[in-house]
Amino acid sequence: MDIILIIIAAFFMLLGILGSFLPVLPGPITSWVGLLILHFTEAIPMHTNFLVVTFIIAALIWILDYIIPAIGTKRFGGSKYGMIGTTIGLIVGLLSPIPGGIIIGPFVGALIGELINKNDSKTAVKAAFGSFIGFLTSTFLKFVVAIIFLGLYIGKLFEYSDILFKI
Repeated sequence: MDIILIIIAAFFMLLGILGSFLPVLPGPITSWVGLLILHFTEAIPMHTNFLVVTFIIAALIWILDYIIPAIGTKRFGGSKYGMIGTTIGLIVGLLSPIPGGIIIGPFVGALIGELINKNDSKTAVKAAFGSFIGFLTSTFLKFVVAIIFLGLYIGKLFEYSDILFKI
């Protein structure tokens, strides 16, 4: 049963990394669920404090994921249209076959969103840049936390590998 839980936990860890880039998945929280599943194995003991601290970090990053792009957009004079455009641009960029679509998409989406909001082109470019910087910052933070959680997962597996993989 432990091996099945470890595999499911690994799946959640990988989903958490993908969730760092995809707006439909909460990346760090999904990775944390992987750590929680690992906690339910009999072979790998984990302190509740460890799970509480990692959950607080995941929840904080999840909240910041909504705040940081808004701060970037507002700081550079953008609107809600720019933030919506950034999200749509990210999805289109992910699905498009062009290289760098994940980077180009949010910027172009924010720019189009600001132009739809009837901003002049100079203001729209500035706001799109702010929205883009906010998106990159929040994505980077989510990715770093998801990778750290993956490192903790792998560390726990190595720490208890002699118990898990008895030969």
